[in-house]
Amino acid sequence: MPPVHISSEIGQLRDVLVHEPGKEVLAVTPGTRRDFLYEDIIELETARSEHRKMVAVLERFATVYQTRDLLRDIAGHEDVRELLAARTAFAAPSGALAKQLVDRPAEELVKMLVEGTEEPVGPIAQLLNQGGYCLPPLPNLFFTRDVGIVIDGHVIIGAMRHGARWSEELLVKALFAHHPLLENSGILYDGSDERRLDYTIEGGDVHPVRSDLLIVGMSDRTSAMGLDQLCDLVFENCGISDVIVVVMPDEPTAIHLDMIFTQVDRGLCVVSPHQFIGPARLAVLHRRKAQASTHEMPNFFAALEAVDFALEPILCGGTKRQSQEREQWASGCNVLTLRPGVTLAYRRNEATLAEFEKAGFRILESEPFLLGEEDLEEGERAVITMRGSELVRGGGGPRCMTLPLRRDRV
Repeated sequence: MPPVHISSEIGQLRDVLVHEPGKEVLAVTPGTRRDFLYEDIIELETARSEHRKMVAVLERFATVYQTRDLLRDIAGHEDVRELLAARTAFAAPSGALAKQLVDRPAEELVKMLVEGTEEPVGPIAQLLNQGGYCLPPLPNLFFTRDVGIVIDGHVIIGAMRHGARWSEELLVKALFAHHPLLENSGILYDGSDERRLDYTIEGGDVHPVRSDLLIVGMSDRTSAMGLDQLCDLVFENCGISDVIVVVMPDEPTAIHLDMIFTQVDRGLCVVSPHQFIGPARLAVLHRRKAQASTHEMPNFFAALEAVDFALEPILCGGTKRQSQEREQWASGCNVLTLRPGVTLAYRRNEATLAEFEKAGFRILESEPFLLGEEDLEEGERAVITMRGSELVRGGGGPRCMTLPLRRDRV
């Protein structure tokens, strides 16, 4: 297996990491949803069915790996167990818990880490029918994109903004550090070790669009300090020479850049219109290697032209503000490009799909595509649509739910 390598958002996808939602999602209730970063609660079995359909489409283009499977592969290794036990005990001090993490079989260990480990309850909590976790569950783990970032052959482990996701960093670090299928040129930045305030980086804000160019979002989840750190690392260790920074709005609808922008083909991207076009457009910065200062650009598309990476926009939600807002909220921009001009998107965003059709894309439903009733021609532009009535309640789309490991160069 060659080392991981990503130098674009659109090259033919070869290998990808996902996580099927499991019982950890059941920890999200109306009372805990804010703590777990959810706007709503999702019905697990429907979400799993939708996720499996997504994986079936992915398997037509790439090899798909599940985080649970890869974690089980390495969880029996003594050095991995010691890492997991020591780092977990640092954040959740408990001698009994640390001993369980060291002693349990690999399958049980992974279950404890992903689904959480409940705290034994005392008589008052028992009487009041209340309980808690000594090791919290990870209901956001199915958004694998946020926690691991591959740039060229190097890896960035996300430094998550919210504590509810702290152990996701540790699990993804263990995979990139120890699993042979995820061999890499080195972990440039380890978010699981980051202890400084205001140093956060999440993968939804990092788009490696060309071997020398990153487009990133400075958001509620990714800080300016984190982005400066990222720039310094990729300038020194990768082929990156330019970074375009979109200064994100402080809105729950746009927690990451991929909620308002994703590249879908050579020269094409899907965007949330009012945030990139017109008087209310977002500020855009340009940081270049070997230059001490960062420059503000007139707009996003001018910034891209300045680095010879011109993109034309496909409008999420079409031209009507009402549908723009509805479909941006429903992850209309959060699509996954499978190969140049072929992308995976939620079926529910009908106005956005109509804009794709205007741009020359054929709209295919996943079911007939998987049954072989419809197929893709070589070089054809297409959107393969999937149901996502429950997955979307988690706050993301196909890009969020996939961590590309290898793509062909374009």
